[in-house]
Amino acid sequence: MIAPLQEEAATPVPVLRVSGVIKVYQMGEIEVHALRGVDLSLRAGELVVLLGPSGSGKSTLLNIIGGLDMPTRGRVMYRDCDLTAADDKMLTRYRRDHIGFVFQFYNLVPALTARENVAIVTDLAEAPLAPAQALDMVGLGDRLEHFPAQLSGGEQQRVAIARAIAKQPDILLCDEPTGALDNETGKLVLAAIARINRELGTTTALITHN
Repeated sequence: MIAPLQEEAATPVPVLRVSGVIKVYQMGEIEVHALRGVDLSLRAGELVVLLGPSGSGKSTLLNIIGGLDMPTRGRVMYRDCDLTAADDKMLTRYRRDHIGFVFQFYNLVPALTARENVAIVTDLAEAPLAPAQALDMVGLGDRLEHFPAQLSGGEQQRVAIARAIAKQPDILLCDEPTGALDNETGKLVLAAIARINRELGTTTALITHN
């Protein structure tokens, strides 16, 4: 019997598609164009870096992808769901169930340990990682009971990453995650993000000006 030719692996279907997105802010009588017709696809398991100078609209785009803001025109599709037609309740559910956010500043609760800061998210998720497992993935398995004040800036950012990925989101959005860190510490943070993308297959979009 002649074996059939092996088919090429199909290109993954985009998890999220941005089409013709325009964002205009009205500042009195002045219109500020933050985005001008952006098209972008994020496919399952990708790690995409959006690079550009400050003021180029990177954070605006990430906020729109994450359901924190709406475009002036254009469409944002998460799988088969049109986010530009979603109401506030649907967008809240989208952020809660499908999106993990990592910002430049860590936004940790000072009175909670690293484990407890991560548990804030896992208590609400349907199929979360255990807080200790998420922290171990970012190299903080020995810092579970440390408070933010007992951690370095890079360690605090890695706690924030663990918190974002503990609910196992479909998409991880990182907004200048190394912006407040020195170069060497920033490398550790980026390595943690790359490991999560590689081991969990989390679709990741990371923006930076550097």
